[in-house]
Amino acid sequence: MNHEAVEKNVGVLGVLIALVIAFGGLVEIVPLYFQGASTKPAEGIKPYEPLRLAGRDVYIREGCYLCHSQMIRPFRSETERYGPYSLAGESVYDHPFQFGSKRTGPDLARVGGRYSDAWHRAHLTNPRDVVPESNMPRFPWLAKNELDGALVAKKMEALRKVGVPYTDAEIAGAAAAVQGKTELEALIAYLQGLGTNLKAGG
Repeated sequence: MNHEAVEKNVGVLGVLIALVIAFGGLVEIVPLYFQGASTKPAEGIKPYEPLRLAGRDVYIREGCYLCHSQMIRPFRSETERYGPYSLAGESVYDHPFQFGSKRTGPDLARVGGRYSDAWHRAHLTNPRDVVPESNMPRFPWLAKNELDGALVAKKMEALRKVGVPYTDAEIAGAAAAVQGKTELEALIAYLQGLGTNLKAGG
């Protein structure tokens, strides 16, 4: 079959494109399942403790991932700005992962410890108080909403079913760990932990 025949027959062209994409996907994705670096946690990476797990859920619920990626690519321009490039083993306990592809705001993969809790509190309550040119929305209600400890425990049970190694004791203690904490405190705890487990391990 020559080029002209393929280009003039939309059906054949569509099928061939689908085959090429399927083959490319298999070649790129399937080998990752057999590489330990992709399926095993990197040194220092541990499952989220209850407060950070709750904060991660707030992060997802509020749509933070729509403007912030959590994947530093292995390019000099990125590593100089954000820090060491991201490793697959950092995200093994993320369900779903937060790689993202849009950067209206900066990448957050290494934001942990870069700013104080007070800075994050002010930034989330009214971003323009600390970054005047920011177009990030305000999240003042997070300081008023208290966490539901029973719900956090249920989330940990669900994550254990997909391979996150939470123990019975950790799940049983989840409610007490977040008692009296607000969604703002949880989100700050999540942000303050990003990238720090890997630093601790290596």
